[in-house]
Amino acid sequence: MSTPTSTSPSRTFRTRTLRTGGGLSVRYEPRALFSVLALVVVALAAAVVLIGSGDFPVPPADVVSTLLGGGTEVQKIAVLDLRLPRVLVAVFVGAALGIGGAVFQAISRNPLGSPDVIGFGQGSTVGALVVIVLFQGSAMAAAGGAIAGGLVTGAVIYLLAWKRGVHGYRLVLVGIGAAAMLTAVIHYLITKAQLVDATRAVVWMTGSLDGRDMAQFWPLFGVSCVLLPLVLGHGRALRMLEMGDDAAYALGVRVERTRIVLMGSAVLLVAVATAAAGPIVFVSLSAPQLARRLTRSPGPNLAASALMGTALLLVADWAATSAFGERRLPVGVVTGVLGGCYLLWLLVSERKAGRI
Repeated sequence: MSTPTSTSPSRTFRTRTLRTGGGLSVRYEPRALFSVLALVVVALAAAVVLIGSGDFPVPPADVVSTLLGGGTEVQKIAVLDLRLPRVLVAVFVGAALGIGGAVFQAISRNPLGSPDVIGFGQGSTVGALVVIVLFQGSAMAAAGGAIAGGLVTGAVIYLLAWKRGVHGYRLVLVGIGAAAMLTAVIHYLITKAQLVDATRAVVWMTGSLDGRDMAQFWPLFGVSCVLLPLVLGHGRALRMLEMGDDAAYALGVRVERTRIVLMGSAVLLVAVATAAAGPIVFVSLSAPQLARRLTRSPGPNLAASALMGTALLLVADWAATSAFGERRLPVGVVTGVLGGCYLLWLLVSERKAGRI
């Protein structure tokens, strides 16, 4: 059964209902479902190619065989011990950044309402730099500082933006102001650091997956297993919040409670991702927008955004390690270049459409 549903005066999309023998029914959009499945295939293919890349190349067929228990001893070391942890970190970092960006863009109702634009990424960076520069802390201590910095920044921005509720434009404006101040704090901390600490700080700030192992993966995996289903479970309420607080209230959504849960979850996801791999920029900005254009579906597209973030980060990491010969780049450099180009294109498109 197909039901046409209007998304705008000039475009419609179709939903279908799948009925089971027990009387249950599930509504889905064929294009969105196909897009999610396609992103899963792309992410898996990119992961296999990335695992097989490096100084000791492993063909994709051998990568799959090794992951399933086969392969030679050398291939097992290269695939399972050295490269698989890095790829697993990339998968969950990309998913956390993609779904975090989708939540903030939906709540702010603004395509620029991304965590790395409105200050949350900078807050995590400040937290990590305080630990590195002022206390000469270890990598794990810096990760804890990044999580604490992100949470404190999220709470402060929320309180500053709250006035009988948190409205999108106010959240974006407060966040941009906070990002500017936090960027100044970042530069100050670097200028006050010793040479060794400053070098550590700059390397961490670039955003990289080099040297990532299971020590970074397990905390990220644990937090993601709790928060990703929580956010996905609030997808319907988030979709209603995009229509405005009054409409959401009328449809039975507890607006402030839902907003706090979603923003808190998104801030923690972004903070944990930053703690695991550093501030990898523009994934949370571009992944939700690309997912929406791919699915052509209204709403936050949470699952598609998470998968798009994963695919983007895996492809960017492959480009950073393989596309420039022996000159390997941190993945944050590649996402920064690609994301900057996307941001310029987005601004031009929004201006032509008369929205800015």
